[in-house]
Parts: sequence; structure tokens; C-alpha cells
Amino acid sequence: MAYELYYWPGIQGRGEFVRLALEEAGADYIDVARSSIDENSGVGALMAVLEGEDIVHPPFAPPFLKDGDVLIGQTAAILLYLGDRHALAPRDATKRLWVHQIQLTIADLVAEAHDTHHPLGADFYYEEQKPEALRRAKHFREERIPKFLRWFEHILTHNPDGDKYLAGKRVSYADLSLFQAVEGLLYAFPRRTKAILAEVPRVAALHQRIAQRPRIRAYLDSGRRLEFNEQGIFRHYPELDGYRRGL
Repeated sequence: MAYELYYWPGIQGRGEFVRLALEEAGADYIDVARSSIDENSGVGALMAVLEGEDIVHPPFAPPFLKDGDVLIGQTAAILLYLGDRHALAPRDATKRLWVHQIQLTIADLVAEAHDTHHPLGADFYYEEQKPEALRRAKHFREERIPKFLRWFEHILTHNPDGDKYLAGKRVSYADLSLFQAVEGLLYAFPRRTKAILAEVPRVAALHQRIAQRPRIRAYLDSGRRLEFNEQGIFRHYPELDGYRRGL
């Protein structure tokens, strides 16, 4: 039975972290909103689950994944589930928990990246909170991007099984997610991210290594991978990357 992945059409968003794991696993899945006859019916199917009053464990928001009678929300929880079933997490319980911890830290990074362009909340347009966004983005690119990426570099440096992957000798869902996070940062903050990547060579190498994995490369080249855009989590506004004097 195919997995059913529910996420908004038209953006990569948090759903992309799940897609990369499914693609790497070679899993059979239906991207419900994208596979529907039209966008409205796809969103309707998604909303039917969100608003279903008979669902005992309802997801709060997309992405969520259905596996038969199992319904899982939250990106990190979905990946924890898939990791166990598709050898994308270590067998050792302690290492499996460590990968989950890394994933939750990546989730923090993604949330902070989003909040650079919407620091006052998603109910306001970017143009309505631009002064606050400029201030938030300056702190994010100068302090937070380096802190996060240097932490990942430290993990790779001290992995007792080598510096190719974050945990153990094999790729995990956390490696795939770090690839996606770096991709997003390169889109949203290209100038700053390129400079930091030069200081974290193991992170940069992991990013390139994941991009060349056969199934991931096939997905990236397939046309099914959407482009980043200014509706998603990672958005490129040049002024937020410091392209104005005095920022």
C-alpha cells in the first residue's frame, strides 16, 4: 500500500523533508495535493483530514502522512517513523534518538529561517513587517546561520564512524534534511550562506554528497521537485541577505 503524503501544493515547504526521505527509500507514495486532478480537489482532500471530527489523533497542520490506518503529523515524527521502516536511522536506540535530536534542531533552524521574513506572524504580509524583518534577518545571518552550521560541522568532525554522515556510517534522514536546509539557505541567503559554508567544509561536502545520491539526483532532475519561491519557508529577498548599505 502506498503512503499518502499531504502537503500544500505549489511550495516545497516542510513537506520536502518528507519527500526526500521517501525518494531516498524508493518508497511508493502519493503526493495527494499534487496528484489530484486539480489544486482545489487536492487541497480539499487535505482539509478533509484536518477538519475531520472523527479523527482520534488529528494532525495540527501539514505535512502529515498516512500509512494505512496510521496517521502521523509533524515532520520530525514522520521522519522518525520512516527512518525505522526504511533503514534511514540507526538500529541502536541511542543513536536513533540522536538522529531524532538532530532532526529537531534542523526544525529549529527552519523555523528561524521562516521568521526572518515573517517576524510578526504569518497573518501579515512581508511588506507590512519589513523593518522588523530586516532586523531579524541581520541577526539570523550574522549569528544564527553560523551557529547552526558550525554545530553540524562539530557533529561531523566527531562522528566516531567518520565524517561522511551525521550519525553512523550510513545516510540517515537527518543527512537528507540537512541537505534540504542548506539548499534553502543558499536560496534565501546566498551571499551569507556561501561564506559560512567555506568555513564548514564537512557540511559543504555532505550537501554535495547527498545531491549525488542516485535516487536523490534522479528526483532533483525529474521535474517533480518544485523550485523555491516566495511563498514557501525559504524566501529570497535580497535586502534580507544584506544587499543594502548599512545592513
